[in-house]
Amino acid sequence: MSDTSPVLLQTDARGVATVTLNRPEVNNAYNGELIAALLAGLDAIETDTRVRLVVLKGNGKHFQAGADLTWINAVRTASPAENERVSRATATAVDRLNRLSVPTLALVQGGCFGGGTGIVAACDVVIAADTAQFSIAEVRWGLAAQIIIPQLVDAIGLRQVRRYALTGERFGAAEARRIGLVHEVVPLAELAAAGAGMIEQLLQNGPQSMAETKACALDSAWGRLEGQPFDELIAVHARRRQTEEAKEGLASFAEKRAARWVRGK
Repeated sequence: MSDTSPVLLQTDARGVATVTLNRPEVNNAYNGELIAALLAGLDAIETDTRVRLVVLKGNGKHFQAGADLTWINAVRTASPAENERVSRATATAVDRLNRLSVPTLALVQGGCFGGGTGIVAACDVVIAADTAQFSIAEVRWGLAAQIIIPQLVDAIGLRQVRRYALTGERFGAAEARRIGLVHEVVPLAELAAAGAGMIEQLLQNGPQSMAETKACALDSAWGRLEGQPFDELIAVHARRRQTEEAKEGLASFAEKRAARWVRGK
């Protein structure tokens, strides 16, 4: 992948594959190109027998700011089939990250919003800078987070999802640790060093032992959806994007104003 790709992939001599989200000009918000590049990166990782673990990072000030809402608004006006295709690609990317047989480590700085929370919930180990901020904010724009709810329920439990996916409120790194979204919080200047220490810890362990342990854990996970339940989740997510409520929510974002439901109209 070139340095201008929305996702960068590098694998070192130890078998550590680093996946870097690379749209810093929009806080690494995802669009169709980023999703396609992430899926391509996962293809490469899954077929590379050298890879022993994956590190996921965001380039620039923020880890990942959720969906690019300008792109989402353009998708909204496309056909139902195109909307379902987009939802399927996004859901598949998170699902495949969740199911990778090798350990996954997310290093989070800055904002981690919407789909970004789904990404970290799909990772095995998450270390965040103490200044990181999180939210599951889809409802603010008349959208919904169906395709990441299973991974979030696995990570933080139903009770916390019912609060944070309904309020859309932001919360800090300490709260993210308290509810189980992240495992460790460190000063921003120490994030890379903390990640390096965790990489060394993981590399000490038997690769097949870790793969089997992870597979066993996922056998009882909400995020292990397949077949019709997975398809239904995608269909509902796609339909929500084309509702009048989503149209108004995305218009309020573009026009930098409160949505009608905030004004009580």
